[in-house]
Amino acid sequence: MVVSTIIYPDMNTSDAARPVAFYPIGTPGQPWGTEEIALWRSRQARQRSYADDVLRRLDPLRDRHEVLNYGELVYDGERYPLQAVRVGDWRSERPAVLVTGGVHGYETSGVHGALRFLERHAAAYAGQARLLVAPCVSPWAYERIHRWNFHAVDPNRAFGDPSPAPESAALMALVAPLAGQFLAHVDLHETTDTDESEYRPAKAARDGEPFEPGTIPDGFYLVDDVENPQPAFQRAIIEAVEQVTHIAEADPQGELIGSPQVDRGVIRYPLREWGLCGSVTGARYTTTTEVYPDSPRTTAEASIHAQVVAVCAALDFVLAQV
Repeated sequence: MVVSTIIYPDMNTSDAARPVAFYPIGTPGQPWGTEEIALWRSRQARQRSYADDVLRRLDPLRDRHEVLNYGELVYDGERYPLQAVRVGDWRSERPAVLVTGGVHGYETSGVHGALRFLERHAAAYAGQARLLVAPCVSPWAYERIHRWNFHAVDPNRAFGDPSPAPESAALMALVAPLAGQFLAHVDLHETTDTDESEYRPAKAARDGEPFEPGTIPDGFYLVDDVENPQPAFQRAIIEAVEQVTHIAEADPQGELIGSPQVDRGVIRYPLREWGLCGSVTGARYTTTTEVYPDSPRTTAEASIHAQVVAVCAALDFVLAQV
């Protein structure tokens, strides 16, 4: 087992003074069962309001766009309406573009970047594309500032049939009627310091595997699709975003977060194989943004702005191809 020093919030002083080999839920080498998942869930406190932060900001948009319900999550008596926004008059001859945020609920700039795009920029593209924006795919996780859903499932590894995550299943059902019509999909994410201090150790414990420490890239980067690489598209986004925040540099091995850098600030994942949100439309142009909000070289505001710039740059690029 790989041993690293991880300090958890509920540890006492003597615990913090020694290396920690395992997440404080479960038994090393054994995947979690229902008891461990219930214990994990009991530790997740509601820290912010989806209704206040997201739904309330969507209401004023009803005068300009169509705000639609595409499902509802019910977790332990709590109800979360899932809402998306259709921009423009949706003429069939216009290409469809999907923007998603909050697939991982703790990735704040993705949610607020999608909302700000809707509030300030979406109308400018209404006559050119059929825009569909789902700003917060995982509201239960958004409120608890966590990566996983109520069932300790990562929605961004659950875009397959059947899906183990209701959040992912609802989004797939939303876009299914438009199969083959999407030109682009921009999925807004963050890579945070808590990925290394909390979520990766938790995942290793949940899956009964040893935790192997990694590194967090300092800066913005993008994830392209191994099966459908679009280097010019990714490069256009990087060039736009670097005007508002810094781009991550590869490590000495030429990698970002353990994957080879294929272009400046760009790596590639097998989106469909891994069940990632970026695979949900089958669009020609897909990208997953990764903002690093914990960097001393940026701010929360700049992180949100970077997400908005990324969406606009992606739209400008793909619409120029039509």
